Amino acid sequence: MEIRIAGIVKNSIVDGPGLRYTIFAQGCLLNCPDCHNPQTHDLNGGQLRDITEIAEEIKSDPMLDGVTFSGGEPFGQPSAFVSLADLIPDRHIICYSGYTFEELYAEPQNHELLKRIDVLVDGRFVAAQRSMRAKFKGSVNQRVINCKESVKVGKAIEFDF
Repeated sequence: MEIRIAGIVKNSIVDGPGLRYTIFAQGCLLNCPDCHNPQTHDLNGGQLRDITEIAEEIKSDPMLDGVTFSGGEPFGQPSAFVSLADLIPDRHIICYSGYTFEELYAEPQNHELLKRIDVLVDGRFVAAQRSMRAKFKGSVNQRVINCKESVKVGKAIEFDF
């Protein structure tokens, strides 16, 4: 199976705690003003990559603390990200989404991906609420969600990194 990506950062320290392998999904329909990654919006941009090859790169690096799905919008390709997550079941997964947990949970096609994510950073980027004090978030309106527990109860459970 292939996944459309904008790029990969193999040793990120800014996309969640620890050393992370970050996959930037290609494609986003939200077009948030002042988005940090506007080059990822084009649904036909980026490149197609085989998820098995990406999973092998992740598994070959014992120094990684986890994997981050960013974007673009990972929930624009939920089945591809589910397949990738299934190939790396022992890795901690953080996912950034411009949609809120409630918006994602309302759509059944997102449930399988939500079940595989440990931490969801949700909500649209709002430039007027940007803060350098918002740890691992672009703006203070965004939330850090314990995704697995939230899926169990059907509502967002927040916590801090």
